[in-house]
Amino acid sequence: MSNPTIGFIGYGNMAQAIAEGMVDAGVVNGGNIVACAAHYDKLEKNAAKLGVRPLHNALEVAVAADVVIVAIKPYQIETVIKPIVAELAKADKIVVSIAAGWNLAKYRGLFGDAFDSAHVQCTIPNTPMAVGKGVLVTETDNTLTDGQTALFERLFAPISLIERVDTAHMDIAMCIAGCAPAFTDMYIEALGDAGVKYGLQRATAYRLAAKMVEGVGALYMADETHPGAMKDAVCSPGGTTIKGVASLEESAFRGAVIKAVDAIEA
Repeated sequence: MSNPTIGFIGYGNMAQAIAEGMVDAGVVNGGNIVACAAHYDKLEKNAAKLGVRPLHNALEVAVAADVVIVAIKPYQIETVIKPIVAELAKADKIVVSIAAGWNLAKYRGLFGDAFDSAHVQCTIPNTPMAVGKGVLVTETDNTLTDGQTALFERLFAPISLIERVDTAHMDIAMCIAGCAPAFTDMYIEALGDAGVKYGLQRATAYRLAAKMVEGVGALYMADETHPGAMKDAVCSPGGTTIKGVASLEESAFRGAVIKAVDAIEA
């Protein structure tokens, strides 16, 4: 399928981030994307940014699209998706779910007998996909054919790391990739505040902090050096960095991060 139509059922922030990333990366043209949302006026405004075609309901999206991305809230899925199962289960459709908590087993229950012909891949994305720097936590279990898997990777690999995870660990992987950007935003903001405290312009401090975070991540991805070893390489004996590291340890920095994950997983 050289020029697929991508359909979004739901066009909120995450769906828009995926669409923006795909268009900017040249994966698809905006005109090859369709979407529906609860509020059509708002949808028209958001869709116009990329040339996405707004549609009125989920069935219209399912009929028009080759790849249907289920991007509504998890609690809405049964109400919105159940009535269009017959269309989504057609052999030439790919269903990509980005709803937290929805795995292949839940879709099997939702689709019922139609599941035998359905092609479903469950995922959890994050918002950096908008700039081609995302993570797509992807359930190992799926019902895609080899050709559909190749298409899935062609669509999403240019804008994200596709990390395949077994069903039991989807939630914790989602927490690290999908929730922790908010923690990182707080870290960038805190570094910005510290920079302002000592006289830096806030925009400068934010740029320095954001680029530093991007660079450290890229450095790890280059050869997967242990983060502890990367930290040690920056800490000279008696130097400035180790003093900051020691202060963070006194403040239980790592423990606070783990407690934040515990709060989500509880």
